[in-house]
Amino acid sequence: MPEGHTIHALARQLERALGGEAITGTSPQGRFAADAARLDGHILDRAEAVGKHLFVDIGPHVLHVHLGLIGTFHVKPLARMPLRQPAPTVRLRLVGDTYAAELRGPMICALIDEERRAAIEARLGPDPLDPRDDPDRAWARIHRSRKAIGELLMDQAVVAGVGNVYRCEVLHRLKLDPFTPGRELDPAVWQGIWEDLRTLMPLGMAFSQILTMQDQVDEAQVMMADGSARAVTEQQTGERLGDCFERRFHVYQRAGEPCRRCGAVLQERKIGGRTLYWCPACQTRT
Repeated sequence: MPEGHTIHALARQLERALGGEAITGTSPQGRFAADAARLDGHILDRAEAVGKHLFVDIGPHVLHVHLGLIGTFHVKPLARMPLRQPAPTVRLRLVGDTYAAELRGPMICALIDEERRAAIEARLGPDPLDPRDDPDRAWARIHRSRKAIGELLMDQAVVAGVGNVYRCEVLHRLKLDPFTPGRELDPAVWQGIWEDLRTLMPLGMAFSQILTMQDQVDEAQVMMADGSARAVTEQQTGERLGDCFERRFHVYQRAGEPCRRCGAVLQERKIGGRTLYWCPACQTRT
């Protein structure tokens, strides 16, 4: 399932490619035909991500999308979008002057009103990619919970947008035992988790790949600071992961391999519905 940085990047792609333009809306698959017709001819005003949820304001309508496990939303120049070919899997197609966006296989694709949007957002925890959000909203749930922090981080009502990769990698970066109950976590430790997410997730959004290895993080931050990351960001279409950096992780999908920090054998276990990867030797309770 795409993590929050992917949805935030998608919102920016949609605004960059189609913002301010009258949209042609169709549903080649047919399953969204009536609502696509309601979007047709209206201006795409804004696209916003909240955690893993995408909201697109098109005229008087709010398009709500959640990609789920298999959904994709590609945004490409019209010259690279074969609009005349059969598209039995395209739920929604939005076409502007020079770009088009195609949505396939979403878990949710619906037109909603502002009341419904507010209700969805109210169920979500703070989003590390929203500078306005308050980590204390998450802490209010965490410090009362008997659930492990490794499970709480996957709960979108606690923290919006965090998925399995960031969960595993951040807990390892901070040397935290993923099975520590939230009620036993020190508030300073939670603050460290939040700050690390706030550091890493914007890099994922900019480069379309999750970066957690410190050498890559440092290089990416330099590129963000000097402006060279912008060209990488603007080339993204949502079709594939970025390739600016080698795909390397501390623990994610490395069970049975040695920990890069201490050499112990990495472990895996299902928690929060997904496979957790961690080092039993250097991730300890604080």
